[in-house]
Amino acid sequence: RLTTRFYVAKIKARDLRGKKKEELLKQLEDLKVELSQLRVAKVTGGAASKLSKIRVVRKSIARVLTVINQTQKENLRKFYKGKKYKPLDLRPRKTRAMRRRLNKHEESLMTKKMQRKSRLYTIRKFAVKA
Repeated sequence: RLTTRFYVAKIKARDLRGKKKEELLKQLEDLKVELSQLRVAKVTGGAASKLSKIRVVRKSIARVLTVINQTQKENLRKFYKGKKYKPLDLRPRKTRAMRRRLNKHEESLMTKKMQRKSRLYTIRKFAVKA
């Protein structure tokens, strides 16, 4: 069985990255309209070229949405950079145990007794003669 594929010009993510959000949303709307038309053509028994185009349009919609979400997250990262509190999804991904671990400053703290002991009895290093 031979199948012929008609490739539609794919939308590349690198071309989308330079566009403004309004342009991306407009393109997304156009792609969704095109997809609905292709689905109608599928039901009414359209040409094979239209059926193969459905997949390409779906992937293009996914690319546009991905670029929108990535730029949105990037802008949020810029906005919250240097702020004390950040949304949970912008914080570094750590395990629960790692989040509860002491930070460097807390680990280095010593009681008065420990400070005195470390000052009086320093670690002695010996050179071994071979």
